[in-house]
Amino acid sequence: MSRIAIITGASSGMGRRFAQTAAMHVAFDELWVIARREDRLEALSQELDGQTVRRIPMDLTDGEALERFTCTLAAENPEIVLLVNAAGFGKFQAVEDVPRKTADSMLALNCSALMDMCYICLPYMKAGSRVLNIASVAAFQPVPYITEYAATKAFVLNFSRGLWKELRPKGITVTALCPYWTKTEFFDVANNRTEKDRITYFNAMYDPVDVVNRGWRDLLKGRDLSTFGFIARMQILLVKILPHRLVMKVWCGQQKIAD
Repeated sequence: MSRIAIITGASSGMGRRFAQTAAMHVAFDELWVIARREDRLEALSQELDGQTVRRIPMDLTDGEALERFTCTLAAENPEIVLLVNAAGFGKFQAVEDVPRKTADSMLALNCSALMDMCYICLPYMKAGSRVLNIASVAAFQPVPYITEYAATKAFVLNFSRGLWKELRPKGITVTALCPYWTKTEFFDVANNRTEKDRITYFNAMYDPVDVVNRGWRDLLKGRDLSTFGFIARMQILLVKILPHRLVMKVWCGQQKIAD
């Protein structure tokens, strides 16, 4: 039986970094990398020379594509030792300025696709298998003007932690990685560079290398939650203590948005 690792969102950002470093942390026979952009996957596979890499260009919100992927797993019956769900996006705008189709796509990719991948892959996992889902520090609070994104990440956080508890008796762990602002291509999509962009102040910007390294450390320790950076941890602590109305007021003040 082949042992495989699967990484979604592998064409850029933290997904790409997880793909680049997977062989350093997990033993597998084949790495399956999933993203919409086939040319990016091709470049990644060339970079991972010496590893067996299967490129799967796929839109995770396409039900037929997910069904084909499910059939592939059923036909090959591999052991999945690692699943990293890194695909996702957000928008730095008011809800009324985000097209409904964009918001629907965000919900489909950030939540439904991630959950679907867990459902599809879990039957092929055994004791020692690991799942890492990328959530966000934004998951711990309501965040105006990135409202939909924060809400989707709250789903990812709670789904992941609940699943961690359910799967522990089977020896399978689930880690929710909750980054703070991290320098990736996320901002190229989130920021339209128009007057409608409302998020302009970033009090810290972390290196994805450091965030992913912490993710690996906490994943391998079987932790349900992973965060990197003093500011990130302090924010998580404070939003647990302070009323969320106050938290939102402070946030809008930082962004120079009239309350």
